[in-house]
Amino acid sequence: MAYDEGLAARVRELLRGETDLTERKMFGGLGFMLEGHMAVAAGSRRSLMVRVPEDADVDPLLRPMEMRGRVTSGWFETDPDRELNDAELERLVRPSVAFVRTLPAKVRG
Repeated sequence: MAYDEGLAARVRELLRGETDLTERKMFGGLGFMLEGHMAVAAGSRRSLMVRVPEDADVDPLLRPMEMRGRVTSGWFETDPDRELNDAELERLVRPSVAFVRTLPAKVRG
């Protein structure tokens, strides 16, 4: 299954103006990277994936992300094909961006 291109376009628009933003296709999804760290992704299961700090309160629209039967620490996702309105999308994406901006930039080699 492929990522939702419409969702990816909406995330791209929301992140327009962010410095050191790159996109990377991986595992059937499209990740949005800030200073080398993935902050959010349009997932291959047609969900929005977001990165949050371990101790954060998790938005009720999110559930723990699982890969190969294991819960992935620090990553959450929406239900597949969940239609997010603009306010919900921003509410989920902005905290991930803020969190990733606290991490040291990855050294490119």
